[in-house]
Amino acid sequence: MGNPRLLKIHLHTFRHFKGTTEYHKTKDIIHVQQILGHQDIKSTMMYIQIEQALFQNSMDDEFHVKVAKTEEEIKGLLEIGYEFILQKDGLTYFRKRK
Repeated sequence: MGNPRLLKIHLHTFRHFKGTTEYHKTKDIIHVQQILGHQDIKSTMMYIQIEQALFQNSMDDEFHVKVAKTEEEIKGLLEIGYEFILQKDGLTYFRKRK
């Protein structure tokens, strides 16, 4: 724990981390604004720039997509890291980054 960079971490650092990762995961700036409680969207826009700087050469925008019909299939997909996207016509859609 003798790393001096650890002393530079503050509670606000975690807030920036959350905003950046939420934007990277969803690409929905309004969602990030609501999570962080920003009144003005301009305050939230910095997370787009941070995300682009961190992940500009990343291929993380590609996903594996799965569809589940039963509760057992849903449970299995959640257990291996898929995230829920939507339910439509009796089908449940999930995705996971490649």
